[in-house]
Amino acid sequence: MALVKPVIFQIVGYQNSGKTTFMERLIESLKGQGMISAVIKHHGHGGKPDIVDNKDSTKYLAAGAAASIIEGDGRLLLQVEKWVNSLEHQIELMSFFDPDVILIEGYKQKKYPKLLILRDLEDLPLLKSVTNIVAVVYWKECIRDHLKGHINIPCFFIKDEVSISWTVNLLKKSVK
Repeated sequence: MALVKPVIFQIVGYQNSGKTTFMERLIESLKGQGMISAVIKHHGHGGKPDIVDNKDSTKYLAAGAAASIIEGDGRLLLQVEKWVNSLEHQIELMSFFDPDVILIEGYKQKKYPKLLILRDLEDLPLLKSVTNIVAVVYWKECIRDHLKGHINIPCFFIKDEVSISWTVNLLKKSVK
C-alpha cells in the first residue's frame, strides 16, 4: 500500500465538453514531468461500460465470477461485475498502484478540488452547483465575458496550453 497519499483532482463538465481530451493532455504532461497518474472515470451515460467480448475474462464474468484479473507482460486488466462501491473505495483501490495523482473524470458533486469545463452558456449553472472549483476552462468568449468579475479563480480558453501547465504545476505543488 502507498506510504504517501496521492493527490486527488477532478475534471468535471457536461458530456462532450472535452473532459477526456483535457485528461489525456494532462496525463501526458504529468508523465513528462515524471509523475505517475491513475484515472477513475465515471461512466455517466447510463448502463454499463463496454467490455471486450469473447475474451477469457469476460467469459469468466458471464459464468458467474465476481471479478477477473488478467495479467500479461506487465499489463493487468481487472473486470468486476456488480461492484457498487463508492468513489472513495475506487480511490482506495487506485492508491494501491502508488500514483502521485489520481485524476477523476466526472462525479461533479464530490468534494475534491476540480477543474470545471464549460462548453456552452447553458453550462454556467455548474458554477453554482459544483463545489471546490479551482479553475475553469471555457470554450466561447461569451462564457469568458460572463466569468469576468464573477469568479476569482483562474480561467483558461480551451485551446490555451497554459491550462495544462497551470494544472500540472498545481498538482506538482500538492504532491508531497
